[in-house]
Amino acid sequence: MVSRRELLKMGAIGGAALALPPDRALALLGPAAVEPFGVPLSVPPILKPVKTENGRDIYRITMRERVARILPGKRTPIWGFNGRFPGPTIRAKRGREVVVRQKNDLRVNTTIHLHGGHVSAENDGHPTDLIRPGDHRDYVYPNEQEAATLWYHDHTHHHTSRNVYMGLAGLYLLEDEAEAELNLPQGRYDIPLIIQNRSFKRNGSFKFRDGHNSVPGRVILVNGRPMPYMKVANRKYRFRILNASNSRGYTLGLDQGQPLVQIASDGGLLTAPYTAMTLPLWPAERAEIVIDFSMYEVGTSVVLHDVKDPLDPSRNKPVMRFDIEREEDDPSSLPAMLRPIDRLLGTTERVFQLSLDQETQRWVINGKPFSHRRIDAEPRLGDTEIWTFQNLSDKVHPMHVHLVMFQVLTRDNLPPDPSEMGWKDTVRVDPASTVRVAMKFTDYAGKYVFHCHNLAHEDHSMMAQMRVIG
Repeated sequence: MVSRRELLKMGAIGGAALALPPDRALALLGPAAVEPFGVPLSVPPILKPVKTENGRDIYRITMRERVARILPGKRTPIWGFNGRFPGPTIRAKRGREVVVRQKNDLRVNTTIHLHGGHVSAENDGHPTDLIRPGDHRDYVYPNEQEAATLWYHDHTHHHTSRNVYMGLAGLYLLEDEAEAELNLPQGRYDIPLIIQNRSFKRNGSFKFRDGHNSVPGRVILVNGRPMPYMKVANRKYRFRILNASNSRGYTLGLDQGQPLVQIASDGGLLTAPYTAMTLPLWPAERAEIVIDFSMYEVGTSVVLHDVKDPLDPSRNKPVMRFDIEREEDDPSSLPAMLRPIDRLLGTTERVFQLSLDQETQRWVINGKPFSHRRIDAEPRLGDTEIWTFQNLSDKVHPMHVHLVMFQVLTRDNLPPDPSEMGWKDTVRVDPASTVRVAMKFTDYAGKYVFHCHNLAHEDHSMMAQMRVIG
């Protein structure tokens, strides 16, 4: 363990955390340090339904306070689904209805949103549809949408950032037969990676700070473990990556220069695999990648890191490490084509300007802070609309729209990167940038929200409300 004096010599405790190369980098924890690759990766358990009736699966989840062992030798109080950090994973089948009873045994209000779910308004987890302490709510998910990596999390008005930081997040994996026929890596070779960042107090508890710009976190966690390692075979693996951080974006890359092969985004498979050296991922965005470890010799290690400067590896921050420890046959494949995606054409256009109200220090959409009493847009069922997000601020805004998946049309009047040509529910809008997206409203009428998924911005009013008219 590096001493405090040595860290001071390196200039680490002044804001230059992790200034060392990935294999020696340290994440600061108050006056102590967390060494990367000191603990193995864990995978959240698959939640089993308590019963099946009338062709639908019934689940029970209780939100409760527990103590987690996140950092070596420390105990961290968390708020977790079934007391876990992160919560258990639900695996659902397309066309098979799921009912989740969420019981609130916490001392705070909650409401649960299935992020990316195509659901009715009363089951969407509107920020004001609260589950009060001691109460419960049944959420009905029809799962009438294509296979995708979704997730569920708290969405309480003004307190989403705190509640998610404390642990209220988990995966919801929707599967279908079309995807299963592609022979992609599956079973224990299909691994979720939930990336979060947290700051800790000296006693190991979370150090949450409610700021209007961002929620800081010095330690990168993957599936609730600090910069873990994973032992793998020399074959292909499918990784479902979720950026569940409150505010931080990542640019992911491998330290040995191998490109990443992306096969899916928020709403499921792309039309074809897309290969790039790095993968940008902002809060709430998901990406699925395939890494083929067969090109490495047994005994080799490969680091997934957050690339700050491709020309200066010392600035890169480790996320996790893969240790190739064994040889195995690989019956999986990576097809050249994944699925067709028809492009949307819209007629109705709306413009939403994203900015900071300098007088109130609240983040606003079209100059207005969120109000659940106001309707900001009224799309009609069956219509396809084009929405333009104009970022007038100096911060990135990952914009999320409830109810629908959308397609990214342009970034600053240019075609989007191929990684964004699939179905999305969250899109990065860079400072002084404009992004146009197209979405079709189907099936469900009622009130839904759209907002920035930097949760500090969302809690400080960067959210608006639409009423879908039947």
